Amino acid sequence: MTFLSVVIITLNEETNIERCILSVLEIADEIVVLDSLSTDRTKEICLRHGVRFIEQPFLGYIEQKNKALEFAKYQHVLAMDADEALSEELKESIKHVKENWKDDGYYFNRLTSYCGKWIRHTDWYPDRKLRLFDKTKGKWKGVNPHDALKLIPHSSQSFLNGDLYHYSYPSITHHIEVIQNFSTISAREMYKLGIRARWPSVILHPTVKFLKCYFLKLGFLDGYYGFVICVMTSFSTFMKYVKLHELNRNHPS
Repeated sequence: MTFLSVVIITLNEETNIERCILSVLEIADEIVVLDSLSTDRTKEICLRHGVRFIEQPFLGYIEQKNKALEFAKYQHVLAMDADEALSEELKESIKHVKENWKDDGYYFNRLTSYCGKWIRHTDWYPDRKLRLFDKTKGKWKGVNPHDALKLIPHSSQSFLNGDLYHYSYPSITHHIEVIQNFSTISAREMYKLGIRARWPSVILHPTVKFLKCYFLKLGFLDGYYGFVICVMTSFSTFMKYVKLHELNRNHPS
């Protein structure tokens, strides 16, 4: 039997964290929460469920998740976000893996709830996530705020049945607020990497993004909210590139 650490990063997640914790109790041999100094009831809720609660000022999404791995007692880890929860089918799949761990990493589909509706098309599904892994074989990488777990070359991976439930945006207003924040972070990170955005890219990238999301990825099958998500995805891309273009103009290299 493989022992498993579940690691979660949090910041003011009193609305979500209990659901997340309860969904992993059957498969976790320890639950580690690395918290970015929450001011709500996140700590109280975690301690109520016997979670190992550690406070750490926010380092950045990628940096914070890698820091959380350092606190995991066991070599094998399930990495979760506070607004996620395991479906019963995925929970059973992870139980079987614990009984006979064969690969370096396991990935599965993430199913997102948007304003209370499960989204089964657009760019959002199937949204395959590698989250169950041997921590000696992988770490978080990417460009903030978009992190992705990457295994070292030649690592073995398998797909697990069952969905990872993602309880995302409770309202369109909240989605817009997140886009404003994330697009600013993305533009700054791209600028640091030396990426340049000429004004045609401000038009081209969002247009292509919408067409892909709505038609190629069948977003229209999700009805009204499918359309909203595709527009928001395009808007997010637009904001990222227009902010990057502004940085390029104001701070030419």
